[in-house]
Amino acid sequence: MLVLLTLLVAGCTAPQDGRPFPAPRASSSAVEKEPSTKVRAVVDGRTVELADGTHARIARLAEPPSCAAAAALDFATKTLLDKEVRVSSITPGEVSLALPDGADYALLAVQYGILRTAGVDGGPLIEAETKASKAKLGLWAQDCPSSTAPPPSSTAVTPPPASPCVVVYRITSQWAGAFQGEVTVRNVSRALVQGWTVRWRFAGGETVTQLWNGTVSQSGADVSVTNADYNALIVTDGSVSFGFNGSVTGPSSPPSSFSLNGAACTTG
Repeated sequence: MLVLLTLLVAGCTAPQDGRPFPAPRASSSAVEKEPSTKVRAVVDGRTVELADGTHARIARLAEPPSCAAAAALDFATKTLLDKEVRVSSITPGEVSLALPDGADYALLAVQYGILRTAGVDGGPLIEAETKASKAKLGLWAQDCPSSTAPPPSSTAVTPPPASPCVVVYRITSQWAGAFQGEVTVRNVSRALVQGWTVRWRFAGGETVTQLWNGTVSQSGADVSVTNADYNALIVTDGSVSFGFNGSVTGPSSPPSSFSLNGAACTTG
């Protein structure tokens, strides 16, 4: 009797060719992508308004000190305003924003020294903050005043504004009728430089024949160099360099003055 029941059960659970049915598999659901939206407005360096009107605080970023708030707002505006971003929620009221190229905004702001981290014990954000601190970028290149200076008296002479840039010009090599030069521009202001043009005037009849890390134009002795796509941003206390080959009929000498976006630079 037991053998008969076993045969009946096997017959009910096998197809006509005698092979057993395969075991059922659980269906896997597709992983949903993070939603994409647009940043409609930037409130401050770590707060944005999204396309649906939601005000979102960007997670893991500390509030900037008062002296750096304007630079943080400027960085966030240039990086996020009217950009498509992917949003993921960290905690209620706080989000993480990924830029179109996949870069995490919080990590980018910390790498440039624009903002410090908050509520983070380790990982890429802490590593980025440590590197920015060692390199004296952004927040680590300036000290916030502890008190407000008294207003100048009416008889006081107002000093000229400090130069926002320092230029180092080097002739790296020179031979008959030609030379090679390098220009390094350092941003010593408290504002980000987003897109730059450096100008100078040659005094010895020099002509730039080839330039890298920028685009050059020359009219007579006047030279103008604009940024490439990949080096348009100069953070506070950051620098950018470009090199060039030139021709000259005699010895080449450094130009006496330079400007960055129309502002006179000091030479170093």
